Amino acid sequence: MKRIVLTYGLISGVLIATFTVCSIAYCYATKSFEGNMLLGYAAMILAFSLVFVGVKNFRDKDGGGKISFGNAFKIGLYIALIASSIYVLAWLIDYYVFIPDFLEKFSEYGLEKIKADGASQTEIASKTAEMEGYKKMYSNPFGVIFLTYMEILPVGLVVSLISALILKRK
Repeated sequence: MKRIVLTYGLISGVLIATFTVCSIAYCYATKSFEGNMLLGYAAMILAFSLVFVGVKNFRDKDGGGKISFGNAFKIGLYIALIASSIYVLAWLIDYYVFIPDFLEKFSEYGLEKIKADGASQTEIASKTAEMEGYKKMYSNPFGVIFLTYMEILPVGLVVSLISALILKRK
């Protein structure tokens, strides 16, 4: 089990971390964050498809074609945790070393977008307060880690749950 979890977790983590670094570099080059969130979550789902592959591989090779929901979910969870940790580590390095002004640029872009869309003063004030809250959390590395895990880990949990439901076999 360790070999499968490590293999698929590392591959998944490297895939999503590479995509994230490249997409942020693209955003900086084009000065636009348009569509990046949707694309990012699509990349997470694609990378987390390796959870399904890893659980199936374990079931078919090590489990003799059988696996309980609990074991399938546990394997998926471990793969998702490894992949998420690599993603968080890559984000920390990217953020602190290469793009320490990310939150300012992202906030500026978000505010300009809602203003251009004709948002009311109340909506603009609400978005400004939201961005200030993120900036406050990002002032502490633990806040960055927490927010980054909250961005990716729920996706991994959902994929692990779905994989376990589909692949369980007695």
